[in-house]
Amino acid sequence: MDLLSQLYQIIDQTPDAWKGELSLKRNEYLKVKGSTDTNLYYVKSGCLRVFIEDEFEEHTIRFGYEGNFIAALDSHITEKPSPFYIQALRKTELKVISKETFMQIINSKTEYLQLWQQMLAGLIYQQLEREVDILTHSPAERYRRVLERSPQLFQEVPAKYIASYLRMTPETLSRLKKS
Repeated sequence: MDLLSQLYQIIDQTPDAWKGELSLKRNEYLKVKGSTDTNLYYVKSGCLRVFIEDEFEEHTIRFGYEGNFIAALDSHITEKPSPFYIQALRKTELKVISKETFMQIINSKTEYLQLWQQMLAGLIYQQLEREVDILTHSPAERYRRVLERSPQLFQEVPAKYIASYLRMTPETLSRLKKS
């Protein structure tokens, strides 16, 4: 069983852990720039993207699919406003757990805390891989590496958001997919 499934089962087996459920329509925002959101969300169905914008464009940072947890991690950690948006890419169903409840569960057993630490380490490693890809690899190599790591991405996410994630134009992505 993978780490995400283990974490979900731990939370799901804890009475009254879930704060509730949310349903988002396509393009609806879970979180907007400047807001504080310390909740953790489990994606029951659908797909979301985390992005940031500058004065010229949006930059997709991460995606969340069915069976994933998603959060504005910076806001979750610091409990301060975040520059990130979280947007549903299609109809999405989420389960919600508060940071307080989540941390009570995680801190209740050493093995839960170790699981959470493994998940955070994996997240940090993924982020480092992405940074290296963006800084040192050609668009073709970035495409190839992400296709190897996350084939689900190309099944779930519209091409314009994948292109943003890969830091290339949609036209470049289209050419790479054809070659």
